Amino acid sequence: SADSDIRSEVWLPMKGWNGKFQQVGNGGWGGSIQYAALATALRRGYAAASTDTGHVGDAARFALGHPEKLIDFGYRAVHETAVRSKAVITGAYGVGPRFSYFNGCSGGGRQGFMEAQRYPDDFDAIIAGAPGYNRTDQSFQLVLASLATHRDEASFIPVTKLHTLHKAALNACDARDGAADGLISDPMACRVDPNVLACKDADGAECLTPAQIEAAKRIYAPVIDPRTGREVFPGVEAGSEPRWTVNAGGPRPLGMSDELFKYVVFKDPEWDFRTLDVAKHLDMARRADGGTISATSPNIKSFVDRGGKLIIYHGWGDTNVPPRSSVNYYDKLVETLGKNQVASSTRLYLVPGIGHCGGGEGPNVFDMVTVAEEWRERGKAPTEVIASQIVDGKVVRTRPLCQYPLIPRYKGSGSLDQAASFECR
Repeated sequence: SADSDIRSEVWLPMKGWNGKFQQVGNGGWGGSIQYAALATALRRGYAAASTDTGHVGDAARFALGHPEKLIDFGYRAVHETAVRSKAVITGAYGVGPRFSYFNGCSGGGRQGFMEAQRYPDDFDAIIAGAPGYNRTDQSFQLVLASLATHRDEASFIPVTKLHTLHKAALNACDARDGAADGLISDPMACRVDPNVLACKDADGAECLTPAQIEAAKRIYAPVIDPRTGREVFPGVEAGSEPRWTVNAGGPRPLGMSDELFKYVVFKDPEWDFRTLDVAKHLDMARRADGGTISATSPNIKSFVDRGGKLIIYHGWGDTNVPPRSSVNYYDKLVETLGKNQVASSTRLYLVPGIGHCGGGEGPNVFDMVTVAEEWRERGKAPTEVIASQIVDGKVVRTRPLCQYPLIPRYKGSGSLDQAASFECR
């Protein structure tokens, strides 16, 4: 559009091109070329591309008064980059890419979902990590999580108590997979009751006050529309507590939610997050989005029919994008496309112990690009994926990642640090 300023870079191997194209995604509000991800793709022999999504800086102020720039961020910049990159590749090598892949996490996962839904011909396979695909509804959850610990001074939960709450979560849920190893493999089958930590007498680091218990319950709980009783967005899972400093520890909500309301919904840079009301503002926010930012449609039939593969992964310890949202999307895919089409096109891997796109307590290094290549190019459907935990350059633990709804369960013998000691069932 006349208001667009989309910048992209295409990196081409001078030698050793593998004949393929990989576009990499952006996090948060975008706003920059992803050079590290470009370099990783280039080292694998790919022609690679990245876009700044049509503005500079990881903030949403660009959207205020610029609806076309919001469209650029929402979906147009990624699509245009894909189209133009393929033209550049064809011009450079005299032939277009044999296969095209999209690889992104968080905001990049959202971009991957948007591509599958809006532009099914752009990519042959999409890797979508921790996909924040429903940015608007998710933003209600993030703001309310922050509000839970900022209602008053008494409701704030300090870091020491988050670790105490994490211990309680492990005590309640860790051993359900047969192994007490500091990782919760199936948090959906377990509930943490913060009341077990209620202070008996005086306040202390190993207990929670009534106000802190209430705050913890609100963070675990889904957001409910009081008008209908329906869930708007899920809460976080047991085991995520050490990372509540991200979604509930700062003076304001996480930027991707805070700025959505400031610059897209209310168009007021001075907006007070304490005034957010689900009943009053949910429909307003959804209208302001209008499918420009959120990629919620489960109808990816056109992408699937042309052989497209979608690989989703999500850490159970994620607090930026609660992982049950990926479960909900997968279940909607099954309802929409049927089990057989989903089985032939989509995998969801839920990763015990890791946070948002990485980090955390568990094995968090895995290679989904190779998984996508094997599936799309050679027809080798993925089952389990081996993840590694690396400390000081050494692998200290491995674990199988299981395709949903299976979870890794301890076989009853063998090292808890070896993937071979677990099976997906």
